[in-house]
Amino acid sequence: MAKACITKEPQGLAFFERYLTVWVILCIVAGIVLGKFAPGVALYLDSLSIYVDGAPVVSIPIAICLFFMMYPIMVKIDFGEVLKAGQNLKPVGLTLFINWAIKPFTMYAISIFFLGTLFLGFIGPEATDLVKMPFGLDLPVGASYGEGTVVLQDGVKMLEIPLWRSYLAGCILLGIAPCTAMVLVWGFLARGNDCHTLVMVAINSLTMLFLYGPLGGFLLGVGKLPVPWEALALSIGVYVALPLAAGYISRKLIIRTKGEEWFNTSFVHLLTPVTITALLVTLILLFSFKGETILAQPLTILWIAVPLFIQTVFIFLLGYVLAKFLKLSYENAAPSAMIGASNHFEVAIATSTILFGLSSGAALATVVGVLIEVPVMLMLVRFCLRTEGWFN
Repeated sequence: MAKACITKEPQGLAFFERYLTVWVILCIVAGIVLGKFAPGVALYLDSLSIYVDGAPVVSIPIAICLFFMMYPIMVKIDFGEVLKAGQNLKPVGLTLFINWAIKPFTMYAISIFFLGTLFLGFIGPEATDLVKMPFGLDLPVGASYGEGTVVLQDGVKMLEIPLWRSYLAGCILLGIAPCTAMVLVWGFLARGNDCHTLVMVAINSLTMLFLYGPLGGFLLGVGKLPVPWEALALSIGVYVALPLAAGYISRKLIIRTKGEEWFNTSFVHLLTPVTITALLVTLILLFSFKGETILAQPLTILWIAVPLFIQTVFIFLLGYVLAKFLKLSYENAAPSAMIGASNHFEVAIATSTILFGLSSGAALATVVGVLIEVPVMLMLVRFCLRTEGWFN
């Protein structure tokens, strides 16, 4: 595999990498403080979104940050090597197997055990949540639908369901939304094969378009889940396709104009800190949007975070061990395990908002996914770097 495809020793990131966990914690705190003491700023930034069916699907500030997070990774990739990486069927098959045959069902099992059994007494067996009526359903007030009852709230028919089931729905939507864009960052920090990671992102994005709806409908148990195709396509286009196209085109132009040596020694060096900086700014924005909710329900956050944390670590270890069993190289094993462990929280948040409502417990659960995503994935990156020798 060409060296352009494998980032073994990223230069100039030592300072950021060494204290990245500290920067992440500080940015999370800064975001929450901003949302608490300057809510007007957070609300304004959060309102700058592209909407589909009345739900904010793509946050423009977040999209800008993610572009600068992804672009430095995309532009370094020799896209001529991507086709070669795609011919390596073992890591691609492993990723698809874990993402779609294992992860959705372990998420359901782990979440229902913790939320519906172990933590039910803390959440409240009688606690309820009001969610949107399923699309196309028109039942009279008082009618039963699954585990819910139709009620009238401010002149609008809503479905009253047990609160823990609403949290469960959000966890399910996270479980069927494996990571696409952010895994490029985790693979980059773990010094994995960028080309192979990009191939998996492309395949995973296409697979998600076909399996997200049927799996969601089956696991949610509320009948056929209306698939927000526009939201899915728009999210994948903005978060993945846009920086991919920009990286490909600009790489070609720069090498043609300035030469490959200048590109590798000067241009790439300037971009090195951009990914980490954009990640930290993204965290401040995300938690400024949702900081009020997190502060208002700290214990609820804990009850939801526990099953999400266990699921993330379990799926990662499963992928990592199977990669070792399949005799994959470290550069392919690390991102193969991470793409399943991480979640495409942007799609999960948008879908939960469209299906259940912005103030629903399901939407809150997807926000908790954001809360634990970066710290846990950074922990797994460090684990990968310390166990690289297992694969040599």
